[in-house]
Amino acid sequence: MLGTVLGSEAFWSYQRCHMASFDRPQFRPRRPYDGPPSSGPSFGPRSSPRSSSPALPQADTTHWKTPWVWLKYHSQQPVVYPAMIRDASSGAKPGDWVHVYDKSGSPSGNGLWHPRAKVPLRLFHWGESFVEESVLGDLLDRAMDHRIDFLRLPEVSDAFRVVHSDADGLSGLVVDKFADVLSIQVHSLGIAQRLASWIPRMHARLGTQRVVFEVDDTVARNEGISPTTIKSDPVRAVKIREHGIRYEVDFKEGHKTGFFCDQRDNRLKLSRYTRDKRVLDLCCYSGGFSISAMLLGQAAEATGVDLDEAAIAMSKRNANLNQVRVSWVDCDAFSYARQMRDNGEQWDVVILDPPKLIHSRDDEDAAEGRQRYEDLNGLGMVMTRPGGLLVTCSCSGMISAEEFEDIVIRMSIRTRRRLQIIDRTGPGEDHPVMSNCPESRYLKVIWARVW
Repeated sequence: MLGTVLGSEAFWSYQRCHMASFDRPQFRPRRPYDGPPSSGPSFGPRSSPRSSSPALPQADTTHWKTPWVWLKYHSQQPVVYPAMIRDASSGAKPGDWVHVYDKSGSPSGNGLWHPRAKVPLRLFHWGESFVEESVLGDLLDRAMDHRIDFLRLPEVSDAFRVVHSDADGLSGLVVDKFADVLSIQVHSLGIAQRLASWIPRMHARLGTQRVVFEVDDTVARNEGISPTTIKSDPVRAVKIREHGIRYEVDFKEGHKTGFFCDQRDNRLKLSRYTRDKRVLDLCCYSGGFSISAMLLGQAAEATGVDLDEAAIAMSKRNANLNQVRVSWVDCDAFSYARQMRDNGEQWDVVILDPPKLIHSRDDEDAAEGRQRYEDLNGLGMVMTRPGGLLVTCSCSGMISAEEFEDIVIRMSIRTRRRLQIIDRTGPGEDHPVMSNCPESRYLKVIWARVW
């Protein structure tokens, strides 16, 4: 195995790179659920306010609709953090549908409340009048209508994102459809408490029958969500289709909700450029780009590289499902790329689709992640023959599209290459971005010819 030959060079670990509400999560050993948190942030006036802080307006809360939450500042964001909250009614319980008042005491909207969570308030309605929590069902219907009636996704695939959290107005809920299976992730206790009543609604609209329920261990501890809130059906894997290609979605070994639907349109787009070409797919995961290049794009050959043994095994099964031949290499992508650079190897098309390389806003973590993006893109450019195509991706929500492009251009200068950027894309249309939550734009893809 090349990974064994390279040995000590393989210090970049694939598994270190995944986590965030919408981004691909980091894999780590599970910690058992140990019940709800015993304490959390407190709300209300400071006992010793800073003299430089402006005084907050007062209001008579006697006639407010309960349970209520009082904000210090007006917010159109779907998530409201402790520093933005002034107070809450004494009867407001974790998971309650609450009436939200702005800093002046005027009605501001409605949301789900959890005083001990890192995100104590998630907003679902904004306005001068309050609404009932039945609006959540309306938002769910709207999300399904968007995929089925507006995008008509079932015509091209039986796998797509049904609910994209904040971008569909349903903060804390992510739902993917894979054939007859709903893969559900929750990040909010209030959402989890209502999920059982929504599942039949989704089954009826989407034609699904089974459920795989997932809650991250850290989220479960912070929110007080039991992993048994929703009983998962005994589904290990299911087969899906995408633009005529068949894939296996493995819920036991797969990342996040099982399969990355976000790259669906980019996988199809790649096939336009691969006829009779030699293709390298670094961080290939389940082999989507490689298989699309071979089956739809009629590439001459394709090589897929990934450090995750389970991912390589899944890639092989997917290639067999479609009766295409791809060379799969179980190896760290950085080490493989350095070795191929040293060997003078070049490809006509190079795809760089690493997992998340920046995990937080911590300066040290961010600097390390940017350095990895620089290293990988520099290697990718050197391995792309003159006139060839480089497709480079970032799924790190902590880096903007502009900053990612700056990194790529900077590495072209360092490697003495010129990039002819032909397109900039992102996730598919089932992964929208809401105007009041632009940070949910996480996937960035740059398409460039290398000269």
